[in-house]
Amino acid sequence: VLKNAAAAGAMWGFPIEYVPQPTFFIKEQQPLTLGEDIIDVRFAPGHSPGSIVFYYDPGKWVISGDVLFAGSIGRTDLPGGNYDTLMSSIKGQLLTLPDETVVFSGHGPATNIKNERISNPFLSSQ
Repeated sequence: VLKNAAAAGAMWGFPIEYVPQPTFFIKEQQPLTLGEDIIDVRFAPGHSPGSIVFYYDPGKWVISGDVLFAGSIGRTDLPGGNYDTLMSSIKGQLLTLPDETVVFSGHGPATNIKNERISNPFLSSQ
């Protein structure tokens, strides 16, 4: 994805002259330690090939980015997106979390796993 950043930016009318290179990559299943807190990293591709979500069990919250939204799911029509992969990621990485888990998405209001399982039109028929 990083190697194609300049071409992708140009495709959308955003010229990218410099793509910063990371000094490390966050790896799936390798928890992040922030002070005394440990945050689970879950691999959730589908919206994009490298999508990950961050789950904090003691607080019962997850940052889903553009994987899951209140009442919707992430787009899959952009390069690297795949609907079946996204649905598999949501079912395996998010819907397995406790019902009371608060979901903070990349856009829009917060929700929770139970509400999305019941009322999200992409998930409620699953």
